[in-house]
Amino acid sequence: MDSAPFPTPGVPAVTSDAPEHGTAVRQERADGVPARPPLPVKMVIAGGFGVGKTTTVASISEIEPLTTEASITSVAAGVDDLSHTPQKTTTTVALDFGCVTLDPTLKLYLFGTPGQERFGFMWDDLVEGALGGLVIVDTRRLDDCYAAVDYFEHREIPFAVAVNAFDGQLEHDLSDVRWALDVRENVPLTVFDARERGSVRDALLVVLEHALARATS
Repeated sequence: MDSAPFPTPGVPAVTSDAPEHGTAVRQERADGVPARPPLPVKMVIAGGFGVGKTTTVASISEIEPLTTEASITSVAAGVDDLSHTPQKTTTTVALDFGCVTLDPTLKLYLFGTPGQERFGFMWDDLVEGALGGLVIVDTRRLDDCYAAVDYFEHREIPFAVAVNAFDGQLEHDLSDVRWALDVRENVPLTVFDARERGSVRDALLVVLEHALARATS
């Protein structure tokens, strides 16, 4: 199912003044009249199992993020590769949800997808109406993000690839990642740390700017 993006005309440049977790934003004009509510924009956080999607949403959300996590059983451990994430004891089985107001005019609603292919049937519903997507990549397991990249490419949904730098280490250069994933030159690639609020914000801005450029070109 192809997605229909949220309306984008007239969206101004965004800033880095995202509120802290749990902080509500209320803007008023100089005359005391409440300002127009920020434009709602849906964005999808995608990627393979254990790449940092839940952490990404939790790091920047201004509300307590909604997660649908289940314990990893011995049966699931036999299906999901835990070799690079031995400390992982839960997995997302439906979605992660959070939101962040980037500036008084723009509010992002973040929807994190499940990482396992067996939950792929949920993707169409989660992606519907999204302006764009952030595909998170672990360079130790590039194969795990092929499905997400293919999904956005085939549906012509704007997306960016964000390499999650675990412990500040990259197994491959960005040029090698682009080649390995066969990602088009016009698709932005960036490096970020899913645990750092400012780093997550910067990665989301890459997606937003790319999507708006596509929408107005």
